[in-house]
Amino acid sequence: MMPDVDFIIRFEGGEVTEEEVTENFQQMINSGVVWQLQGFYGRTAKGLIDAGRCYLPERGWGRF
Repeated sequence: MMPDVDFIIRFEGGEVTEEEVTENFQQMINSGVVWQLQGFYGRTAKGLIDAGRCYLPERGWGRF
């Protein structure tokens, strides 16, 4: 599964809401794609998980 390229462009440009960040990162965590992207995305995902805004799916895609 490919990440939503429009979201990535808007995210890197600082043009997304907190809700969009949470929703899209959760989708990328669920699919496992976030761990295959540049390290910044994995670190951001881990930060969202640690903050309780996202969660690891039960199948365990997490690398930490």
